[in-house]
Amino acid sequence: MAKSLNILIAALSLIALSPFCLCSKAYGTGGYLFPQFYDHSCPKAQEIVQSIVAKAFELDPRMPASLLRLHFHDCFVKGCDASILLDSSGTIISEKRSNPNRNSARGFELIEEIKHALEQECPETVSCADILALAARDSTVITGGPSWEVPLGRRDSRGASLSGSNNDIPAPNNTFQTILTKFKRQGLDLVDLVSLSGSHTIGNSRCTSFRQRLYNQSGNGKPDLTLSQYYATLLRQRCPRSGGDQNLFFLDFATPFKFDNHYFKNLIMYKGLLSSDEILFTKNRESKELVKLYAENQEAFFEQFAKSMVKMGNISPLTGAKGEIRRICRRVNHAY
Repeated sequence: MAKSLNILIAALSLIALSPFCLCSKAYGTGGYLFPQFYDHSCPKAQEIVQSIVAKAFELDPRMPASLLRLHFHDCFVKGCDASILLDSSGTIISEKRSNPNRNSARGFELIEEIKHALEQECPETVSCADILALAARDSTVITGGPSWEVPLGRRDSRGASLSGSNNDIPAPNNTFQTILTKFKRQGLDLVDLVSLSGSHTIGNSRCTSFRQRLYNQSGNGKPDLTLSQYYATLLRQRCPRSGGDQNLFFLDFATPFKFDNHYFKNLIMYKGLLSSDEILFTKNRESKELVKLYAENQEAFFEQFAKSMVKMGNISPLTGAKGEIRRICRRVNHAY
């Protein structure tokens, strides 16, 4: 744990020397987010998040990828407002039940642990939405990726959107154009799509998310020809035609717990696990060039990933008097 925490502290100390302010206009709102939001109201907030994420990583190497995914799936539905954390209650139907999240989204208990610690330190001050944004940054850093200043000041929603979760989050089997359209709806572009997909350098996916590539990609009973046949043979050993839906596979088989650019190198070798990964190299000339750039230049990938994460974190947050600061992340305050 001490080693992991030292990595975080060293990386985050570098951005503290930056001469400019990441005061960012939030996409879709009139509010501003800025990294110093809690400097006076809860000065230890970032330190608390970092410490608990570091401890969790020591116990569960999968957790950083899970936290990154939570932030992504939160921001793509109603903006970065922690709606993904809400349980079903009253009129709320939880986004945890959606196809993209059911049986796969995880890390909820850790977010509650962070929230509890922050409530002890500074009650009703730090939002669950900001916890998700900070935890995503810290998860990237602790696995060897880039750091960035996280603009803060989001507030938490009082509702969720099951339909939004089902419809707005890109799916593994979506076409390139469908995925790009879903990104553009959020104010993100093709560069953001490719760089943010690079988060698949860590984490796992289930057999059910890529089975069609192994057996029936186009409905003709044949495998996906853009998947290395040698790699496909290995995958079939634990992902049969039926059964084994929940069997887990590394998204980046080369360095599955290290945030690096091997994900892009895999795509060039036609060893992207998901269809939504490989099509970045096979279906669009501009995205293909970006894949090649990031495969050759990890620094370029890291720089763009940090920029795109800040941009994604600015999607339609609730600010000012909108929303609330939940006391418990899984339910709205009036549910007490």
